[in-house]
Amino acid sequence: MPSFMTPDFPDATATVCHDAGASNIVIEALLETGRKDWHAYMRGPAEKLWKAAFPEVALSETLDSTLEGMELLISGTGWASDIEHNARKLAHTRGIRSVALIDHWVNYTERFVRNGEIVWPDEFWVTDKYAMTIAKQSFPGQTILQVPNYYVDTQLSMITSVDEVTAPELLYILEPARSDWGRGVQGEFQALDYFLSHLPQMGLPPETVIRLRPHPSDAPGKYNDWVSKHSTLSIEIDNTISIAQSIGRSSWVAGCESFALVLALMASRKVYCSLPPWAPACRLPHHELIHIARQDACL
Repeated sequence: MPSFMTPDFPDATATVCHDAGASNIVIEALLETGRKDWHAYMRGPAEKLWKAAFPEVALSETLDSTLEGMELLISGTGWASDIEHNARKLAHTRGIRSVALIDHWVNYTERFVRNGEIVWPDEFWVTDKYAMTIAKQSFPGQTILQVPNYYVDTQLSMITSVDEVTAPELLYILEPARSDWGRGVQGEFQALDYFLSHLPQMGLPPETVIRLRPHPSDAPGKYNDWVSKHSTLSIEIDNTISIAQSIGRSSWVAGCESFALVLALMASRKVYCSLPPWAPACRLPHHELIHIARQDACL
């Protein structure tokens, strides 16, 4: 079986997702087929994305009804919910073929553990060569397929060329660190402060506008106080719905480990990792990423 293939969806296909990462990729793949006969159980950010893509396809109320009579389960592998784990567990008990889409490059084995219980799918799906390498190391002997990422293709087609950017803007991609790294302050704010302290070394034009793009899981207004404390700089909250539009108007992009950083790299932006040296090392394997902490260490 080839390592790269376009997935074949049987008539009775169900999908279960919670986080935005995997659901974006799964939804684009389903849209590519032109079909609308899906069974889906979506919660969290995935629910909003599903309703925008398939407004005429009602979501199932329970996992049990979602998998009733199904041949294939496609699930995400997010950290913010147990529904995908529970769906894989239920599919296993019913003899339903199960695949899980890994949408990032970190925490591969941890994605399949809840309360000490490990539930692997029948197949692992990834979308690039970096993820394939990590998956082979994490799940030796298992079936791992590299499938097309229609979501990335769609986003890249909508991102303005960097040569067409007319004003100096830097997009900062926010994401919850889920740790204070032993310093009593949420990691995402430490990374922001570290980034800001190194602005002079980045050589950006003095009129550069910095736009902070909150994570879908961030509470509204989470960064308002931080922005107000730096009122002498041109810092704004980015409320643009489309990540493609946000990247498209920016010449530079920064953040910690977000998927959007990789999307920006693919769109030929200059991309910085803002993780401070006392934080765990950045796990994105992409060589083009500029690590501020590494530059700092060389000074």
